[in-house]
Amino acid sequence: MPPLSRNMTLETRLDRAFQPLATAIETGRIPGGVLGLVTREGTRAMRAMGHAQTVPEKREMTATTWFDLASLSKVIFTTPRILALAEAGTIDLDAPLISVLPDLRQYDANAWVRRVSFRHCLGHQTPFPAVEPIYTYGRDPDLLRTFILQRDWRAGPPVYSDINFILLGFVLERLSGKTIRQMDPGPGFAFASDPKETAATEDCTWRHRILCGEVHDDNCSALEGAGHAGLFGTADSVLDFAQGLLDGTGAGPKAIELMRTRLSASRTHGFECARPGWPGGDKANAETIGHTGFTGTGLWIDFANGRAWTLLTNRVHPTRHFDSGIAELRRDVGDLVNAEQD
Repeated sequence: MPPLSRNMTLETRLDRAFQPLATAIETGRIPGGVLGLVTREGTRAMRAMGHAQTVPEKREMTATTWFDLASLSKVIFTTPRILALAEAGTIDLDAPLISVLPDLRQYDANAWVRRVSFRHCLGHQTPFPAVEPIYTYGRDPDLLRTFILQRDWRAGPPVYSDINFILLGFVLERLSGKTIRQMDPGPGFAFASDPKETAATEDCTWRHRILCGEVHDDNCSALEGAGHAGLFGTADSVLDFAQGLLDGTGAGPKAIELMRTRLSASRTHGFECARPGWPGGDKANAETIGHTGFTGTGLWIDFANGRAWTLLTNRVHPTRHFDSGIAELRRDVGDLVNAEQD
């Protein structure tokens, strides 16, 4: 391959970075995907390939296909709203969640969960378990909310846990008086989408159907909306969000600063930060933040170079129990987005 130039066009950069995705689709590891890049000034390039659905029938992937964004919901929906509340003085990020959720483990005043703060949750600095199949306890969303609030959660080392953002979602619900799904998801986003325009996800073993246009995340489905998952959008809407952070129009200045401020070696307020081996690739600079979603989605924002990229795939279609190579794909794409000529 010829060397990459620092002055290469966005289209050229896209051409190079798209190749690993094309290979993954051609070899049958991923049904389809969309790769998009945007600059701080609003220039963008995008390409789609493969199929939005293969089972029970095939539909082509397009640049306007909607995706279940999965955990990108954490950074596109929940994090900006929590940080806006902090910027407005409605909450103190270092105050415990019980300042808004006084009923959290209300029968045990000494419970460790009553000392967990908003900032702890944003940075995944809590002892909550990494995975918890809340949906196996029933389908009544109000009862499940109460269960989550009152459960004697087992404590472990700090790990990435959806429970952090489920609780932050409860905060948003309590302060607004609305459920998550009653809230405005933001321009270009929704909590469900037209199946004919949406990338299918899994043939769900407990809902007994191919999921398409309804949330894939089991806990979010049972809760009928939650702070950790459930947002749908297109590559354009994801890039619009990213550009808003790059140019400063998408959130308050303090909120954007906190999204870039490290709380640990791997996490900022809501986002992951660049480090060796992370999904954004090893060529990403220290001013890059990002996040991934279980369904095969991802967004990375490079503040130093004033650009962002999103890789959206349906890698769990028709099943999650398959080695799609998504981890390597994300890193390969990121390295090619960021590769420059010496």
